[in-house]
Amino acid sequence: MKKTLLTLSLLVSTVSFVAQTDLEKTKSTISKNNIEGHIYFLASDELRGRQTGTPEIDIAASYLANTLRRYGVKPANNGSYYQGVELENISAPTKLGIRLNDFSSDKLLQLSGYNTFFNGQAVYLNFGLADDYKDKDVTGKLVIVKAGTPEASSPQAAFGARRTKAQLATEYGAAGLIELSSASDLLWGRFSNFFNSEKMGLATNDAQKLIHLWLQDIDGSIRSKLETSKKINANVNIDGIKKTPVKAKNVVGMVEGSDPKLKDQFVIYSAHYDHIGVGAPNAQKDSIFNGARDNAVGVVTVLSAAENIAKYPTKRSALFILFTAEEKGLLGSKWYVENPVIPLNKMVYCFNSDNGGYNDTSLATIIGLGRTTAEKHIKSAVETSGLKAIDDPAPEQGLFDRSDNVNFAAKGIPAPTFSLGFTAFDAEIGKYYHQQADNPDNVDYDYLEKFFTSYVLACRLIANDPEIPFWTAGDKYYEAGVKLYNRKALKN
Repeated sequence: MKKTLLTLSLLVSTVSFVAQTDLEKTKSTISKNNIEGHIYFLASDELRGRQTGTPEIDIAASYLANTLRRYGVKPANNGSYYQGVELENISAPTKLGIRLNDFSSDKLLQLSGYNTFFNGQAVYLNFGLADDYKDKDVTGKLVIVKAGTPEASSPQAAFGARRTKAQLATEYGAAGLIELSSASDLLWGRFSNFFNSEKMGLATNDAQKLIHLWLQDIDGSIRSKLETSKKINANVNIDGIKKTPVKAKNVVGMVEGSDPKLKDQFVIYSAHYDHIGVGAPNAQKDSIFNGARDNAVGVVTVLSAAENIAKYPTKRSALFILFTAEEKGLLGSKWYVENPVIPLNKMVYCFNSDNGGYNDTSLATIIGLGRTTAEKHIKSAVETSGLKAIDDPAPEQGLFDRSDNVNFAAKGIPAPTFSLGFTAFDAEIGKYYHQQADNPDNVDYDYLEKFFTSYVLACRLIANDPEIPFWTAGDKYYEAGVKLYNRKALKN
């Protein structure tokens, strides 16, 4: 009995020593002065809001690559810290219209598409989720669905679900996807200013693209007609789109793991480094959207992990990715998952960092905290750093599907997003989110020191754990993970 108690005591002491060592290693590289210096540079007026496709974002990319080099992080893309991302500016169409049987409308939003005239059959498929496609042949047809999901049909929820629906429509061979939206005229006008204007996209062959439109249906009358129609004849006319190429780059570096076996597994640490550039001046005559919170903070969160892990390598290898064109539709991360520099099935976790702002400096908000088995490590690290970890407090915003993490999640890689502490999308968040006021001189750097310590310590705990992190059973991306890693699914 005494031997057993002694063994348990030694085991507890060993675990505490290891945990304390990781904390000491973390604190040794976290510096409030360094944090402040990085953020002041990335969010400076001179970088003019880091708009994708501008000379200023290239300066930011060079700064990030040189910082990784200085920390001792190795280039990950055939000797380069850069991964080229092929983008294109896409003008608004001059013609955009639809006809379904005897009904026609130009109340459309173009989520994706190209100059085309579709003339063929359409099929109505409820919400357009996986179960709705069972026993349905949609090859070469237009798929018409309700926007949103059965659980949430608000315009915000519809925005978050659109990529999943488009992916399903593509997989089943549909020619296009039309979502019926109940958005009000006021909200529709705002959406229209965004979607039906010049946009940026990945440079791909038009034949590979899905026509994806939203059709306004405030009162559900269009849906009611289509639900009872035995046959739907459809015409879609899109014309006048012009394209120009845009060169951009992701910044990618790596640190090899210290464990002979675990080093073949990678943890991704990611953030986007672009923002929205320069716009109309506000009341203070400020026209630069500096993007300190969104997302210079996220970038420096990842840089802090890079500095620490380069100095004290974790058992698993580390891949640091700073994405371009997140603000243009998660394009840098979308390009990356389709063109990875290391096979995706070697990536066991993606720990993304993205921010809109904060309204509670006692918290770290992790979007998707409870969705992976690494929850215990994240909570422990945050609490050890003097903060409290909470999960998504605003599920109606669909935040998990609105940052770069979702492109990795869709491939099956567990991927939460580590964010500044907020309890709601309130006026305090709105004061800075995509506003000219998001400047480096009004950020709480004492809070950031705790926030960065939390992230880096969580990184170390996850990367050193002998157990491979995974999705919690039942998560919407669980099956994708089972497929990617060729592992057995848990039985219900």
